[in-house]
Amino acid sequence: MTTSSIPGYRLGDTTLPKSPLTKDDLATLKTTLLFGDADVAALRQAHGVVEDQVEAILDVWYGFVGSTPHLLAYFSDAKTHQPLDAYLDAVRKRFGQWILDTCRADYDEAWLAWQDEIGRRHHRSGKNRTDGVSAAPHIPMRYVLALAVPISVTMKPFLAKKGHASAEVEAMHAAWSKAVLLQAILWSRPYAREGDF
Repeated sequence: MTTSSIPGYRLGDTTLPKSPLTKDDLATLKTTLLFGDADVAALRQAHGVVEDQVEAILDVWYGFVGSTPHLLAYFSDAKTHQPLDAYLDAVRKRFGQWILDTCRADYDEAWLAWQDEIGRRHHRSGKNRTDGVSAAPHIPMRYVLALAVPISVTMKPFLAKKGHASAEVEAMHAAWSKAVLLQAILWSRPYAREGDF
């Protein structure tokens, strides 16, 4: 599947509004997260490890969300409370691409703009618009941030499946965890008052 065949996927879309954050802002945030060149290299190594495991990773994550009623509600019809299968499928395709994008670790202006868009898609300012669904209209920021933990913790077994040395697995996992938190922080920007982010 190419990225152009994933509905709603917009990394690199030049019509997205530019992020108000600069590359310098991103650099200082990465410094605060202790995220450096070694992490970029470890993420890029992880790309080759997980690229053929994306569906299995998504099975774990979707199993968690599907078995957690307060999370599944954000993918369910707001009136009937029934899961919206087409919505779950569409998000799954983008989520799978997000795994690979995270491992590519290409932090340019297009990536920053895409993080803003992802944040809006969780916030009431943009939730449900991409897929035209009637799910819950807003995901509270607490869940956007909290999900960084299960998305990080559950990745480690997949990073260990290709026989890399323990130190390499640890480095890939640490880099993955930092990258996930970095993005969750960026996704929280629409939730902050002007000047507070």
